[in-house]
Amino acid sequence: MEILRFMVENLGLIGERAVEHISIVFVAVTIAVVTAVPIGIAITLSKSAADVVLYFASMMITVPSIALFGLMIPLLSPIGHGIGYVPAVIAVILYSQLPIIRNTYTAIANVDPALREAARGMGMSTFQRLRQVEIPLAVPVIMAGIRTAVVMNIAVTAIAAYIGAGGLGTFISRGISQSDPRQLVTGAVAVSLLAIAADLFLALVQRLLTSRGIASEAPA
Repeated sequence: MEILRFMVENLGLIGERAVEHISIVFVAVTIAVVTAVPIGIAITLSKSAADVVLYFASMMITVPSIALFGLMIPLLSPIGHGIGYVPAVIAVILYSQLPIIRNTYTAIANVDPALREAARGMGMSTFQRLRQVEIPLAVPVIMAGIRTAVVMNIAVTAIAAYIGAGGLGTFISRGISQSDPRQLVTGAVAVSLLAIAADLFLALVQRLLTSRGIASEAPA
């Protein structure tokens, strides 16, 4: 009851922290999509390039989040952004690269060669094939990568509270430092609910972006 009362009494603050949290994740993942999707498409042209890019992206995601946030401090301090919003966004961009690049690469590389040949036979250029055939077919898999990145980084962003970026992780960090289970549980529950809501919303977006023909062929 104490925890529930704390949540009710601090709904306004929880809302403010949730907006901060969403802002970091939204900006970072949007930038990651703009960079990672073209990279994923580009590396389909070279298996060796794909191996190198995916290797380095995999290495990045193995770096502990607290260590990466800490690394941002000396790197960005010379330009006045060692702590706060900017390093949090940069770290989340880096963590978002692997799932989006990997899913984009997998989706484009696995397009049925017969469909490519049919498009080529219709006189489509490489760009036309990509825009009208390959990307529409790849959308469900690319969106799955984006959903993974968003859900994963909602959790990662909670750590950003330790470098002054705000967000729902503030409740968790204060709950730990003050030995206050009310704040700790409030932060954990809020982050979990935000991740679930984001995944459900992106699942809806994925269905809307998936062409009817592909959706009808998907298993129930």
